[in-house]
Amino acid sequence: MPNTIILIPARMASTRLPGKPLIDINGLPMIVHVLRRAEAAGIGEAVVATDSEAIQTAVEKSGGRSVMTRGDHVSGSDRIYEALEALDPEHRVDLVVNVQGDLPTIDPADIRAALGPLSDPKVDIATLAAAITDDAERSNPNVVKVSGAMIGPDCFHATTFTRADATGPGPHYHHIGLYAYRRAALARFVALPPSANEQRERLEQLRAIDAGMRIDAAIVKGVPLGVDTPEELAKARKMLGG
Repeated sequence: MPNTIILIPARMASTRLPGKPLIDINGLPMIVHVLRRAEAAGIGEAVVATDSEAIQTAVEKSGGRSVMTRGDHVSGSDRIYEALEALDPEHRVDLVVNVQGDLPTIDPADIRAALGPLSDPKVDIATLAAAITDDAERSNPNVVKVSGAMIGPDCFHATTFTRADATGPGPHYHHIGLYAYRRAALARFVALPPSANEQRERLEQLRAIDAGMRIDAAIVKGVPLGVDTPEELAKARKMLGG
């Protein structure tokens, strides 16, 4: 089995929920909930990559591992690449899973599922998608839609990511922003300049597609709760038992 690491980028710069990674959810900071879920996936070591000493302290107090990174990264992928090179300068790690730090209810099985498409050596990057069941999501620009060519009952070759309305008979898929990279693909990706499509849609993954990299999506049952607002925080606290 390839050597795999899970990296969780975290910073304190949220505007809607200041200090979001350290917000308490039933006795633990949000970032620690995410770390526990990543550890439970059982696919490799899970490490938080941050530019905040406060986040690092909270993670290590919980018994987790963190690594400090620069404060000027423009994206989570840039942050995890710096962390990867610091943690594994010998290049023993083959696969890198990027889990967002605001998904405290992510199912560990979904984290594992992201590795599935990488069993095909032609796939550079894997991600997740779930069928849209709420019609309102089809026209919500905050919901990123992904489409492509089915290659099995639970996987497809992703060719389009967009914020535009989903049209046609479907099924339509909600993109879940969790990525699994081959190490070489991550190195190539962070070295690429932003593409025109990426800048237009404000979707980083389009940079990879525009560069001819292949992204496949594993289909999972539902969309994990991302916590960006007080309302979502209240929902997360309820889901996690408080």
